Amino acid sequence: MILWRPMTLARHAVRRTAAVQAIPALPRQCTPVFAVRAFSASANGPGGQSSPPRGTPPGPAGPFNLPAAVLFIATGVGLYYYFRHEKARLAEAKKQQLEREQQSVGRPRIGGPFDLVSSTGHPFTNEDLLGSFSLIYFGFTNCPDICPEELDKMSTVVDDVAREHGHVINPVFVTCDPARDRVPVVAEYIADFHPRMVGLTGSYDDIKKACKGYRVYFSTPPGADPTSDYLVDHSIFFYLMDPEGRFVDAFGKASTAEDVREKVLDYVARWKQSGLPLSEANAKVKAASDGRPLSTKKELFSEPSTLPSIPPAVQPAAEERLV
Repeated sequence: MILWRPMTLARHAVRRTAAVQAIPALPRQCTPVFAVRAFSASANGPGGQSSPPRGTPPGPAGPFNLPAAVLFIATGVGLYYYFRHEKARLAEAKKQQLEREQQSVGRPRIGGPFDLVSSTGHPFTNEDLLGSFSLIYFGFTNCPDICPEELDKMSTVVDDVAREHGHVINPVFVTCDPARDRVPVVAEYIADFHPRMVGLTGSYDDIKKACKGYRVYFSTPPGADPTSDYLVDHSIFFYLMDPEGRFVDAFGKASTAEDVREKVLDYVARWKQSGLPLSEANAKVKAASDGRPLSTKKELFSEPSTLPSIPPAVQPAAEERLV
């Protein structure tokens, strides 16, 4: 009996060892402490959250209740007016920046009020050009070559800009030979250049005032007979004016159509990007269709007088001229 028990114990030990070796080894895994704690805490025990009893009505589905909705709407309205104010402020700042860019030391002040008569026979002032850009040229209808070349150039630029930005430029021709260039003559002359071109004439004094405002020099030969053929000496420039009637740039005979087009396109684009108002350029049609009466200056509709002109018409001081 004594000998049998040790042998029996030995056999059991061998069997247990074999059984343990037959079990595959499993990889050791580290269980995070927080997971152990999560499983060790009872849902209803101390420190845990107990489930609400059955029959309890559910709470709000989210954070939007009546006070929050009122606050949300009030905030939206406030932001709307804030951004509206900021947009207006930025537009004004950009406008002032454009003005600063256009200013330079020694640049003359060009433009101003005038009161003339259009080729349609209606009174026409500088205010009729406000709201859109203008290209303004001073010349005379009997000019053999320079005036037609400059007006062709100006018309080309107007059409090029219109293809990209629409009709935003009024082309304007102002005669500096009022003794011969009466309303019918101006109307016939500008018809060869651009359908939207505004042709302007007026009395000698009115033309003189307009030329002085734009720093245009012109001179008629002494004792010239308006019924004869003569040339008028004048400045060869056309001017770009912005929608508020301010001078932007002047282009002389040496400026090509490409030069003028690039500068005008750039300025129009910057004006539009600044959010500033810009209307369709239809000054010619508007003057003829808005109900204003025809001009009462009958001499502007008659044949040229045989009386000699009064030379020189206007001669600004040398420092005031554009050269």
